Parts: sequence; C-alpha cells; structure tokens
Amino acid sequence: MTATSGDPVGTAPLTARTRARRDEVLADLRTLFLAEGFADLTIADLAERLHCSRSTLYLVAGSKEQIVVATVRSYFKTAAASIERRLAPERDPVARLRLYLDAVAEELSPASPAFHRDVAAFPPAREVYRQNTGYAAQRVRALIDEGVAAGRLRQVDAAFVGAAAGEVMTAIQRGAIAAATGLDDAAAYRQLADLLVHGLAT
Repeated sequence: MTATSGDPVGTAPLTARTRARRDEVLADLRTLFLAEGFADLTIADLAERLHCSRSTLYLVAGSKEQIVVATVRSYFKTAAASIERRLAPERDPVARLRLYLDAVAEELSPASPAFHRDVAAFPPAREVYRQNTGYAAQRVRALIDEGVAAGRLRQVDAAFVGAAAGEVMTAIQRGAIAAATGLDDAAAYRQLADLLVHGLAT
C-alpha cells in the first residue's frame, strides 16, 4: 500500500496552520467514509457531520469528487506508513511476510461494506485502490524473495508465487473473492497470509 498526498491541485502552498487543519479534516473524513461510505453524502452533509464550514472542506480539494479521491488516497497513505512502521523492527523473513499481510488486513478491517461498495462504484477511487493493491503485491513478492534467499522459505520460484499472490490480491480488490467466498477484504488477506506462510515455510 502506498499513496501520495499534497496541496490541492492549483492552489498556493498551505501555511503550517492551514495544513494542520486540512490534515485534521482528512482524518475525520477517513473515519466517516470508512464507516459509512461516501456516495450519498453531499458537501452540506460533510460540513454538518464534521462540524466545519464548506470552505474548510475545500482545503482538502475543490469539489466533492476530488475530496473523495484525496480522502481515499490519504487512507492508503496512512495505512502504508503504519504497516511499514510495524514491519521495520522484524528481521525474520517468515515473520515479516506474515506481519505484512496481517497488517494489511488490520488496516482494511475498519472499512465497511458501504465504503468498499462506493469505492468500487467510483472509478477514480477504485483506481487509487488498484494502484495500492499493485504496490502491496510487489511488496509481497519482495518479502517472498527475502525469505527464499535467507533459506527461511522453501526453494520455490519466488517470482511465480509472488505473481500468484498478486493475482489473489487483485481479485480481493476487484471484489471477486468477496463474491465467491463471502469474505471481506480484511478476512481474505488473513486467509492469504495463512496460505503463504504455511505453504512456504521450511
């Protein structure tokens, strides 16, 4: 998972105080969207729910659609940073692979069915999720490479296993796994972690 976030496009750089207020609003938007989705919420609804003015919301972006994209991107950026902080102290390759996938599952767990439904139905937000799934798949492939090189994972074709894991992760993102199994995204990542760790560990 990774994403970038900066000042709204076409605006002057924000002051430190204004940036801090924008970050606070983004955090509130993340919490609201993860819990309830965003498709049915207007700018007026957002201002009322967050107890702020419309002009404060427009610190994030210039329209509701852009606010949604900025918030979804902020969610994945925050999640990626949290995952990497948790991964950094761990040195055992098997534990790192397990920890990464479990951390992804944990970061996805607050996302409600309404959030996933709205992301799937809104192409710009869906593309942000797709890009971050691609990054996560690359990260998993790298972790498998580490484990094989260290002799802590079985001598398999790491590129093949990584590509197969990436296909599963993409299917999770598309909603195909949920449709086939009833598992939400977080639960599916936990199952993938079990499959890889138990299947590859020496």
